Amino acid sequence: MRVAPVTAASARVDAWLWAVRVYKTRSAATTACRAGHVRVNGDRAKAAQHVRPGDELRVRIAGFDRHLIVRTPIVKRVGAALVAEAMEDRTPPRDPAPVIAQRDRGAGRPTKRERREIDRLRGRPSTSSGSG
Repeated sequence: MRVAPVTAASARVDAWLWAVRVYKTRSAATTACRAGHVRVNGDRAKAAQHVRPGDELRVRIAGFDRHLIVRTPIVKRVGAALVAEAMEDRTPPRDPAPVIAQRDRGAGRPTKRERREIDRLRGRPSTSSGSG
């Protein structure tokens, strides 16, 4: 029985994303490629496209982009220490999530003043219509 090598000269993009633990399953990586969430060197990637050292990947996960550089193409899933050697993560740090005001359940309908405060926090223009 022949065992596939852990590293290779190139690897399929879906297999590489799975091997470096960007996606939990290879089928999830394949689905992301089909949906257009993976770009290699700026172009949309098909799952079977090969990546080589130096390739730049942009992967969209949960509405946010990860920017990865391929250092070593690997085809088998490896531990975290080897993942750090196989890729370079140039993803900028995320901005902290804005604080969203929440009302207690059962607090009833907001008053006019509370509604205006909620609209101001959400960045909506006030829709007050004066009589006149």
